[in-house]
This record gives sequence, structure tokens and C-alpha cells, in this order.
Amino acid sequence: MYIFIFIHSARLFVTVTFDLLCDTVDGVELHTETNNTEHHTSEISVTELIVRRGQPFTVTLRLRQPFNPDRHPLTVMAMAGPEPREDFGTMSYFGIPPSVRPSAKASWKLELHKNSAPHTGVLPLIITPPADAPIGEYILTASHRDEDTLLARLVVLFNTWCPEDGVFLPDEAERQEYVMSEQGIIYKGSGNYINSVSWDFGQFEDDMVKICMTILNVSNNHLDNPAEDVSARADPTYVGRVVSAMINSQDDHGVVYGKWGGSYVGGRSPSHWSGSHAILKHWLNINCHPVKFGQCWVFAGVMCSVMRLFGIPCRVVTNYSSAHDTNSNLTIDVYHADYGVRERESPDSVWNFHVWVEGWMKRPDLAVDGKFDGWQVLDPTPQEMSNGIFCCGPASVKAIQSGDVNLKYDVPFVFAEVNADCVDWLVKADGSKLKIFSDTKKVGQNISTKSVGSKKRRNITDNYKHREGAFTSAMRRKRRMKWKRRTRRRWRPPMVRVRRQGRTRKRRGPLEVQLQRLVPLEVQLQRLVPLEVQVQQLVPLEVQVQQLVPLEVQLQRLVPLEVQVQQLVPLEVQVQQLVPLEVQVQQLVPLEVQVQQLVPLEVQVQRLGPQQVQVQRLVQ
Repeated sequence: MYIFIFIHSARLFVTVTFDLLCDTVDGVELHTETNNTEHHTSEISVTELIVRRGQPFTVTLRLRQPFNPDRHPLTVMAMAGPEPREDFGTMSYFGIPPSVRPSAKASWKLELHKNSAPHTGVLPLIITPPADAPIGEYILTASHRDEDTLLARLVVLFNTWCPEDGVFLPDEAERQEYVMSEQGIIYKGSGNYINSVSWDFGQFEDDMVKICMTILNVSNNHLDNPAEDVSARADPTYVGRVVSAMINSQDDHGVVYGKWGGSYVGGRSPSHWSGSHAILKHWLNINCHPVKFGQCWVFAGVMCSVMRLFGIPCRVVTNYSSAHDTNSNLTIDVYHADYGVRERESPDSVWNFHVWVEGWMKRPDLAVDGKFDGWQVLDPTPQEMSNGIFCCGPASVKAIQSGDVNLKYDVPFVFAEVNADCVDWLVKADGSKLKIFSDTKKVGQNISTKSVGSKKRRNITDNYKHREGAFTSAMRRKRRMKWKRRTRRRWRPPMVRVRRQGRTRKRRGPLEVQLQRLVPLEVQLQRLVPLEVQVQQLVPLEVQVQQLVPLEVQLQRLVPLEVQVQQLVPLEVQVQQLVPLEVQVQQLVPLEVQVQQLVPLEVQVQRLGPQQVQVQRLVQ
């Protein structure tokens, strides 16, 4: 008997195994090359047994004596993790004859090959791990004639070829592209100037199994509760979420250290990297310390490699004009200061592009009918915290398209990344805000990924949102009020008759409701939006700003300077400037004097007496 001591995730535990060569067992053949080829893992290794769950593999057990299952049954035990338990699915007893314990959560199967010869002691054993077995490293031990023997050490991965597996992908071309392909393309640039870089995923390079298993084993989930963590690895949703958190180094022993500006002294520029294996290998060599530096496409490329190694179909996706909504209000708010008001910075932003990955998996936790199965967004770039850790997803792409933002995980955040409204606000002196502009089409453009089997770019924007926009503001309000309506008694309007296209049909609801069905949706939505908002959206920004400026100021800008000056000068002065000087003088001289100046002197003498004439002469 041998006792092996393993160091597993910084925890010391003891596993008791037994010598392969004992009195009852003569030898074991794992048929590694054949099994790995049948399980699509031969590119990973031809010396280490690596199988996929839900698919049988063959191991030949050579006994020293003939095999009689009635007298001496054969029992095999599969164990995973430091604390294997049947009710956790990390331990299973199975054998010949079959023996399944009721407490077992994930039961393995064992049967003899049809060409076996038990009387010779050579037993070709067909072993099948269940399609819901936790992925990871396993130990198989065989018990026969009261002696235990180490049968095999193996690694179990997800199986995208198995219909019962949660990552089953029906199309073979897509399986080759999203699981087996080691080369890919990542798109960068901007929506109008898209460029691409080649990326070597290298999921089948040396030590990739060890590296990826280490990523799971040093995660906070495993360090906190290793038994539950290993058990939860049966769920691809859980594995994807753990990997999303472990690729960045914000709050754990993550792989890549992110940096978005400044000097890259002490590491390498994010644009230096062209593949995942060099990053992952360096991370393992420096004792799980983060590799410096990376940005969104580096995070996504590394995560895609890990997911493909585990057997989860995965692809890299680029979103152009990607929104970063910090307060989960589904809008990107930009604030403009009024005259004399201090500028107000917005925590929201819109990036030229952002890169994440999609993993293919079932989501029975969201709907039993498979409504939200398929591609799931997983974003390893540390942007916002999700349940206390920096990770994102998996968020169902179908849920994002339909606007079901109440579903887990992080659907509202990803929905805003591709479909948020960009709203401009004018902040007044009293602190109030005035909505001056809204752009519903800026965010989420040319969402791209590599095509299957070619280097062409594939536009998958329609997977995330409808062409006319996934939601209007009225529809969003309706969704937010939906939970309230469930608590109220549903009222159904009476039946009325409506004549349409020459036929009389019974329609339920008032006439106004039925007429709304005939009116185009755009017209109905305009009626729901206040008139002021519609006018603001149609009127150019310059006109809206003029409406905010007082009328007197606008008129002054339109009236010539000369007219404005005249308005400031009194009317009397303006009239004087227009009347000739002679007329103004006449207006100032008394009328009598003016008459005298016009009447001849002789006439004036005749009218006056002698004394007055004398006086007049003196005056002259």
C-alpha cells in the first residue's frame, strides 16, 4: 500500500491509493492515444488520458485469475477534488454487476466490451462519465477480491459533441471553429474604420491543462469552499463566471493586469501580445502573479483560450461605440453647463470599441424551455463589480435582444453597452436639468466576430438588437411596470364590432384601442412621447439654444447696430437730426419775429403810429 500526499489549492490533504501491481491485477492499459483521438483531445496530449463527459472510453484491466462477477464483483470508484462526496457529484461507485447508490448525484457507468473474455482475465472495460459530471482531474480506483488498485488518472472536459451536455453545439463546422481552432481574429479600430489583428489562442499548447486547472484551483470560490467549488464545475455557467473573474487581477490571483494609459514600464504594452499561451505560461511561472499589461482584447483573447480548452464553444466579439453605463439607468448622460455654471463630469462614457467573448451553453436557470439557451456574453475586462467581484456574465444574448434585463447575470449592463441612449443635459444655475438632445442610434454599431471557416468579418448586430432599436422609452416604462400588473386583477374590455376591409370582425377593446392597431407604431410612439421632447428632437441644437436665450438678446443680435443705437437715443434728438437746421431755428424763434421778418418794412411803418415808428428805427 502507498500513501500519496497532494498539495491542492494551498490545502494539505491525504489520498490513499494502492499499488497497481497486486495479487489480483497484472496490469492496466489506458489506450490513451485511441481514447484521446475519439474524444477530440489528441491535440492536447497523447500521453495523458483526457476524455469528454457523456462519451465512453476504454480501459483494459488484466487480472491474474479468471473473472467471475457473480463470485467476485468488480467495483470502480471515481473521485474528484480534495473532499469528494457522492451527494456533490464528485464521487461515484460503479461496477460489474452495476451498483448505483441512491445518494449519488452524478453516476458513472461501467460495462464489459462485447469481445471480452472473462475466463482469460482480460477485461476491456467501457467507462462512461455522466454528461453532468464536474470537469477536472479524476482518480479511478478498482476494487476486486478485497484489494484496491489504482486504475487511472484522467481529466474530464465538457463535450460539445454530446447532446446531453450543457454545451452541445449541433453544427460540426461551428464545433471545429469555436472549440478546436487555435487561430483567430480580433477586431479593433472604430465603427467607420474597422481593422483586425490575428490572435493565437493556443489552447492545445504544452501545459495548458495544468494552467487552466490552476486557474480554477486558485480562484476565491475554491479557496473559500473547495468541495462546493469542484461540485459546481459541472455547470458551464458557473465555470464561465469563475473564468471571467480570474482573467483580470482586480480582486484575486488573476492572469492579466489591466492598464489603459501612461507608461508601461515594468511590463509590456497591451499591443505587444499576439497570443494567449505566452501570457498564461508566464502567469504560471511567476507563481500566479498577474502579467502586465493588457486591455480589453487581451482579456478576451486569453479567456477564449481557457474556455476552448475546457470544451466550451467560445468566440471573441467586438462592439463598436460601446457604452459604459455606471448607474444602470440604460442611458449615457452628458452634462453641459449653462452660462456661469461649473462643468459637471459624467461617470458614463462611450468607447470606440470594446471586446468580450461569447460562450455557447444551455441556461436552465433562466427558462426550462430553453428560451435563453445559446450564446452568452462573458466579459473579463474589469469594468463594474458583479456580486462583489469584477466579472461579467454569462448574460444571454437572446435576453439582451428581447430586453429581459431582470435576468442574471449582468444583462442590464450588457444591454446598455449595445443599446443605451446618449442623452445631453443642460445644467442650469438652480441645479435643474433640461434634456436638450437624445441619440438612440449611436451605441452598439457593427458588432463583429470572425466567420466560421474563413477570415471574413461577420456582423452579428442583429443578434443583440432589432434594427429599429430594441426598446423605446415607452416600452421600457411598460416593462418596469409589468411586475405591478401581476398583483392587480386583469380587466378585459367589452367586445365591439369593427368593420375592416369589407368584413365585420369582433374586436376586444374600445374603438380607440382598435384604431391604434391600424396606426403605424411610429405614430403611436410619438403620441406617447411628450410634444416638447418630440420638438426638441426635430429642432436643431442651435434653435434649441436660441429658445433658451431671452428674446431681447436674440432680437439685439438680429437688429443692426445703427437701429439699436437709435432705439437708445430719445425720439426728439432723432427728429432734430432729420430736420434741417433752418427749420429747427425757426421753431426756436417766436412766431411774431418770424412774421416781422417776412413783412416788408414799409408795411410795418404804415401799421404803426409815428411814435412806434421811431421806436422801431431805434430798434433797427
